[in-house]
Amino acid sequence: MAKLIHAMIRVVDEARSVSFYETAFGLSVADRFEFDGFTLLYLSNPETGFELELTVNKGRESYDLGDGYGHLAVSVEDLDAERERLVAAGLSPKDIKQLEHGSGLKARFFFIEDPDGYKIEVLQRGGRYV
Repeated sequence: MAKLIHAMIRVVDEARSVSFYETAFGLSVADRFEFDGFTLLYLSNPETGFELELTVNKGRESYDLGDGYGHLAVSVEDLDAERERLVAAGLSPKDIKQLEHGSGLKARFFFIEDPDGYKIEVLQRGGRYV
């Protein structure tokens, strides 16, 4: 069974966004990963295991929210079996990908789109994605 684990939004100013979410919702930075072109921050609080992922793309000064990319994410015990199940159901999941960081493998995942085109990330449970 799938478990909802995080939602992602793109932000321009990391400090301003972290301050807002901490003040408004009691969320604080649980993890932060710096990559060449972007930074990932995971915000959470003790009330839930669900997190908000902030993506800060370097060099961006604004976003048009009409085309700003975002996704929901779920984690599963067996990524390969889940993808095969979705293929068999005729739902056309994308290929499995890996996200690696200097500290090691961060994620193994694939995306699938709902009927309206909203993207959902399906992640292998493990590490930070339980």
